[in-house]
Amino acid sequence: MKNKTPYRFVFAGGGTGGHLYPALAVAQQIRLLKPESEILFVGAKNKIEERVVPEYGFNFKAIWVSGFSRKLNLSNLLFPFKLFVSMIQSLLINFSFKPRVAVGSGAYVSGPVIWSASVLGAKVILLEQNSYPGITNRMLEKKAHEIHITFEESKKYFRDESKLKLSGNPIRINLKLGDKAEAVKSFGLDPLKKVLLVIGGSGGASSINQAVAANLEKMVESGIQVIWQTGQFYYMHYKNLENKSVKIFPFISDMSAAYSACDVVLARSGATTIAEVAFLALPVIFVPSENVAANHQYKNAKALKVANAAELIEDKNLADELLPVINEMILNVSRHEIMKKNISAFAKPLAARTIAENAIRLAEKN
Repeated sequence: MKNKTPYRFVFAGGGTGGHLYPALAVAQQIRLLKPESEILFVGAKNKIEERVVPEYGFNFKAIWVSGFSRKLNLSNLLFPFKLFVSMIQSLLINFSFKPRVAVGSGAYVSGPVIWSASVLGAKVILLEQNSYPGITNRMLEKKAHEIHITFEESKKYFRDESKLKLSGNPIRINLKLGDKAEAVKSFGLDPLKKVLLVIGGSGGASSINQAVAANLEKMVESGIQVIWQTGQFYYMHYKNLENKSVKIFPFISDMSAAYSACDVVLARSGATTIAEVAFLALPVIFVPSENVAANHQYKNAKALKVANAAELIEDKNLADELLPVINEMILNVSRHEIMKKNISAFAKPLAARTIAENAIRLAEKN
């Protein structure tokens, strides 16, 4: 009979992998601990969540919502109407599903979903991946029963410290390292050569893409192979650069294979990427995005750089520093071992399970 189980969870968050994958990690753990659970994801249409969530075997419903652009544009005129419609849609979805617990992982899409779930009686858990919390989570704080943070620094931005739990950023259960040679072969590359993995986030990163393209020929000449996730928006511009040593993708679904194949990662320093490379103990070069609130990506990367757990290149220095840093990083095996050991100290492998257990307890009490 529908809605018989008390373990009913609605998840909301997306737009980027950084907001989506922590929520998926918690949902996976809930499904492991309580297989009878009913789990529903709600997100925006034509965003990463609409494609990825069904791949993980979870139900998904879309609402008509978008964020408010900081730049003046015509889409902002529709924002109040979209917000109103998304509120109604969220109320109807939650009224039908009757969640015991609502889990919000940030981004604008979680606002109407988590608010309406709380109005209908659901307990609320918020996941905050970044050192500087997003506006949606700050606005939802009053509705939250628990707020799970990744960085100690986040505490000062919330009003009620009793709700805060320093749990770390949840990692997907299917993320693991496999046999390196087999992984390299799966990408059609030579297992005897070094591999650089380039990931600018789920949407790609323009500055990283430009710098990689400018240095690609020299990297290949020095024997470096490249697995390159450009992002969907940039893929058509760069796909013609692919050859036997360079494999280019708009998006990589099997990140376990990509991580297993590489010797060094080149990436933005978003919280999810940091959590993943720390968990897998991978040598990494971080290029922080400058287009984030409170410059939190730079702060994240700087902390790891100071601990000799990662290399750091600022966007403004990419043109001059990228190739020398990659060459030094990829060839210096002894440095690899030091960095692997140091970055693994930043891992919190039990984050997803801890949050899932708390969500289950809240569901049982509600």
